[in-house]
Amino acid sequence: MKLPTSADLRERRNDLGLTQSELADMADVSQPLIARIEGGDVDPRLSTLRRIVEALDEAEGEIKRAGDIMHEDVTFVREDDAVAAAIDLMGEEGFSQLPVVDAGGTPVGIVSNSDIRKHREEHDLEELPVSAVMNETITTVSPDATLDEVNNYLNYNKAVIVKQNGEVIGIVTEADVASHLS
Repeated sequence: MKLPTSADLRERRNDLGLTQSELADMADVSQPLIARIEGGDVDPRLSTLRRIVEALDEAEGEIKRAGDIMHEDVTFVREDDAVAAAIDLMGEEGFSQLPVVDAGGTPVGIVSNSDIRKHREEHDLEELPVSAVMNETITTVSPDATLDEVNNYLNYNKAVIVKQNGEVIGIVTEADVASHLS
């Protein structure tokens, strides 16, 4: 990652027609700090520099968010549904995984083809509930989570659920993120 110089930051800000105060508000830092960084008087912390660069990216319209790339029609199974029903639903919809929700609609895990294959030989899938084979790790984000944040979560999860006001409004998978990374 190439770090921008103070001149790079000032040039980007000016090209976007932003004042130091506007950039400071967008990056949640003070205007005097922006002035000192642009003047070369201080070397900002990496976290501060990241917030400034993200604010400039956002002003340029370059930041993608979970709400921009999510699938809104979320197909899910309940934790007490039979695994065989989950297999059928994945086949019908062409999915390799499905979120699992409890009776109240709250995400409690995810079930994938690989989770099911691990149990196929030892259990009768007609009777086995999804809760017996699902992975209980599930991550939720708000629709304004950045693509980078979602991508980081996908390093440890098969999918990320997008929630707003406590309600599931979408899902993001690795394939969704891969199609938007440059």
